[in-house]
Parts: sequence; C-alpha cells; structure tokens
Amino acid sequence: MSFGKAFFSSCLGALTALVVFTILSIIIFGAIVGGMTSETEVVVAENSVLHLELDGEISELQKENPLAGLPVPGGDQINIGVLQLKQAIAHAKTDANIQGIYLDVSYPQAGFSSLEEIRESLIDFRTSGKWVISYGEVMSEPAYYLATAAHKIYLNPEGDIEFNGLTVDIGFFKRMLNKLEIKPQVFRVGEYKSAVEPFLLEQMSPENRLQLTELINSIYDHVLNRISQERAVPVEKLRDIADNMLVRDASAALEMNLVDSLLYKDQFDAVLKQKLGVDETRDMKFISYGKYRKSFSGYKKSKNEIAVIVAEGTIMPGEGESDDVIGGEEFVEEIRKAREDDDVKAIVLRVNSPGGEFRASDMIWREVQLAKKAKPIIASMGDYATSGGYYLSMGCDTIVAQPHTITGSIGIFGVMFDMSDFLGNKLGITFDEVRTGKFGEMYTVTRPLSDTEKQFWQRSLDKHYETFATKAAEGRDMPLEELKKVASGRVWTGVQAKEHKLVDMLGGFDDAVRIAAVKAGIEKDYKLKFFPQERPFFEELVSRLEENAKVQLVKEELGDLYPWYTQFEKIKTFQGEQARMPFELTIH
Repeated sequence: MSFGKAFFSSCLGALTALVVFTILSIIIFGAIVGGMTSETEVVVAENSVLHLELDGEISELQKENPLAGLPVPGGDQINIGVLQLKQAIAHAKTDANIQGIYLDVSYPQAGFSSLEEIRESLIDFRTSGKWVISYGEVMSEPAYYLATAAHKIYLNPEGDIEFNGLTVDIGFFKRMLNKLEIKPQVFRVGEYKSAVEPFLLEQMSPENRLQLTELINSIYDHVLNRISQERAVPVEKLRDIADNMLVRDASAALEMNLVDSLLYKDQFDAVLKQKLGVDETRDMKFISYGKYRKSFSGYKKSKNEIAVIVAEGTIMPGEGESDDVIGGEEFVEEIRKAREDDDVKAIVLRVNSPGGEFRASDMIWREVQLAKKAKPIIASMGDYATSGGYYLSMGCDTIVAQPHTITGSIGIFGVMFDMSDFLGNKLGITFDEVRTGKFGEMYTVTRPLSDTEKQFWQRSLDKHYETFATKAAEGRDMPLEELKKVASGRVWTGVQAKEHKLVDMLGGFDDAVRIAAVKAGIEKDYKLKFFPQERPFFEELVSRLEENAKVQLVKEELGDLYPWYTQFEKIKTFQGEQARMPFELTIH
C-alpha cells in the first residue's frame, strides 16, 4: 500500500475511533459532570497562608481544566491565568484570614511581562504589612526574578539558581523544507521583516541579530534594575555575577546576597511556624491558589462595567478554534457586544499576540475604531503585541506596555509554499490544471507561482504595508514618514517603543484599567468583566477529550513522523499574507 493510501486510511480510522471514544467518554464521565460543575463553597481558615505554586503554564485568562485529577491524557495539565491570579493576590491583601504568601516557583512557563504583572501584585501585597516569602530547591532565571518580589528568599543548601543572563533562541526550518522538497516562495516589505528568515536561512541575518541584541539588552537592563532595588545589590555587581557565572551553587548565591538563607524544608517550616505563631507543623494552614480564588465572590453585574477583552494567541480568520487562536470574527463580535452594552462604560483590550493573518487583524482594528467612537478603549500589552498584535492596539485611545513587552514589527510578509516536488516525489501525487486566463489559483501549493503571479503578490503586500503604516501613523498621531522610520518590521521592547512614540506609557494591566475608569468617569465604582467567557463545563470537557484523542491517535499512527507533522502544521499557518512577529523566539 502506498504511503498516501495508508495515511488517508489511518485518518479515516482515527476519525472513527474519535467518534467512538467521544461517545464512550460522554457516558463514562457524564455521571460525574453534575458533581464537578457544582462548586463547593471554600472557607478560608483563620491564620492561613496563601500557597502560590506557579510552575504551570501561565496565560492571560485561566482555562479551567475539566480533566483535572482524572487518569486521562491532559488530566495533569495546570493552567494559571495572570489576570485571575492578580485578582486573588489583591483580595488576599485585605483578607484578615490570610497572614502571608508562600511563593513556590522553580520553572514558570511565562514571558517576562507576565512575570512582571505577578511580581508587581506581590510587591503591592506587601504594602499591607503582610509578608511574602519564597522557598525552592531550584530556580530558573525567570523564577528568581519573580522570587525577588518576596521579603525573604530561602534556598535549599544543595539547591541551584540560574543567574547567567538572558538568551534568545530562534528555530530555522530551511533544512527540513529541503528534505521535504518544499520550496517557500517569499514576499516581504521591510528590511527587518525577518519572519521569513527561518524558511530561507540557517542562522540570523545581520539585521535580525542587531534588533535582537538591542531588544534582549533592553529587557535585561530592566530586570537587573528591578532585582537591584529589591536585593540592594548594585546593578554593576549583578551584571558581573551573571557575566562571569559567579553563582555556581547555593553557597555562592548566599554570599552574593541573591538569597537570604540556606534552609532544608523542615527548617523553612520552622520559619513559617514562627511567623504564624504555632508550635506544630500540623497546625499550619495552607490554602492553594486554586481553592482560594473560589473562596471569594466572582463577577457581579454592575451598571458601571469595564469590559476586559483578552486577545491571546495567533490572529486567524473566522472563529477561534483553540485557546491559542484569536478568531477575527469572534473578536469583532466580542468588541461589538461591549460597544453596544450600555452597562459597559469602557473597554480594556488586553493583547498578548505575535500577530497573524493580515485581514483578520484589519477586521478587528475596524471594530476597535467603532468602539473608540462610543467609549474609551485602552490597550494593555502583555508579553507580545507585535505586527498584527500591534495592529489591534494602535487605534486605541491609550496604549500601555510593560518594559519587557515585545511590540512594533509594523510590516507584512507573505509565503506561498510550492509543494509540487514533495507531493510528486514523496507521495506520488501530481497535478495539472486548465485555466480561463493567464492567472491560475493564487493560493495553490501544487505548482510554483509564475513570474506574473509573484509580481501580483508583491504589489498586494506593498499596498497592505502602506495601509498598515498609514493606519498606525493616524492612530499614533505621527507623520507617516516618521512612523516608517521605526517600522520596516522591526521589533522593540516597551521601553524602546515608548521612546519611539509607538506606545503612550509603561505600566501593567492595573494601570490600563485605572486609565479606562478615569476616562469613563467611573473610577470610584466599577466592575471588571472578562471576555471571551469560558465555555460551559460539558462543552469544554467534550472538546478536551476530542482534542486529546486526536493527538494520541495521530501520534500512534505517525510514530517517528509525528514531529514532522507538527512542524508542517505550524508552517501551514504562514501561508498567504501575514502581519506576524518576524520570528518565534524564546527568551530564557
């Protein structure tokens, strides 16, 4: 049997198995749905400690895992929402039953802007006179940055702290595409629009290396300054420690004043007992973040609401089919509902996106303009607000960015993948076509584009770049030529973006909310309402089961080919015109 027939037969079998698995899952878990959907009231005991374990995936809004605790794939996944976590810390600040916070973090899965939001909330919590203490055996660089928000940092005597500066990693696909015999046909505008580099090169271009060097140094300068403020260690000393990797064990971390004491867990428990005024370990009362956020009342309807619309993920046309996709039509509808709701007096657009499809970004931009005419709309930038993510933000009344935020990337590119050799040589599938004119199917992957078609695509990109730049200049009240000097697809940190007038102020989500409340004249009385709202429990349960079943079945069928499949699925999202961050990077 040929690979193609085997593959399509496997897909059919997978679909059948998926249907059967879904039905069985509904029957098996249907009996427990009622119990899982009804929340038991959580009562916080007196003299309690809020225990924050922050080693899970950290996103903007918390997605409750309906499979949590069940012996199924995905049952052990932990998701922490930055915005809900901030609310919990703020509530704990005034909760008489909470004496302090025990920060437990080793490897947080979040960008530095998200960590900054949490860190600022912890520092604000300390103004109540309550304590925050951190303890761990191992701390990555991001974990240590978060831990410096605590009054005291305790480390296991045999523990480790990573403190050697930041690194940026970028993946390149050229060799993989060569092996698959897939040819990228690339169109771009802007010398820094390096999103296409992973398809064409095996390492960074000089322009990309320049912008990344400046970007990571800007982020690191801010990190060192903030650590210096809390640890009373000069920035120059911190830089020397990192550059020469002087902290190689726990003793060195103590000597360099990066931590306060080296304690085993029982010794740390003794510190907690002293703070709580108890003699026995069993008398210490801890409450987890997950339980604590259920202990206080959630949203209550108000005549003065601020709608918080969270745009997190890649921008794509249509409805968002997963948690990491911003569906153009879906978000247009969310903004429209907030615009037309008389109880919503202002909107905060929370953006954490590397961008995505150009037209979907423009659709959302248009709805932002309509909302802006009706009520204040403030942009709050998270870890990323680049390209399409900046497109969503640039028309708002005010743009607030964290110093670590990666933003800008005002540019556009297009990729059309010629897969004719892959299909013919790897799968044995060939294509031919008949057309009525000299232009064929413009989104084809079955043949290379003609020179005339390539010229069409480049002209289209040039036009859309002018549209992007013009709208950005209008939104920022800048001359077009001045805007273009900081465009060309280049990315900036929040600090750099403010210097170039691409954002209005440096700050976090709370600052954006305050600005929205003041502009709406409701600063003394308002409620936050988050969108998109969570799906009903049963709908989310079925969706998770289907997705997990699909992944498991594809893995089993493809075996060693599965990594190739996932890379190809990612590459497919780049097809066509994109307003997207010029690379996928990881800062660690």
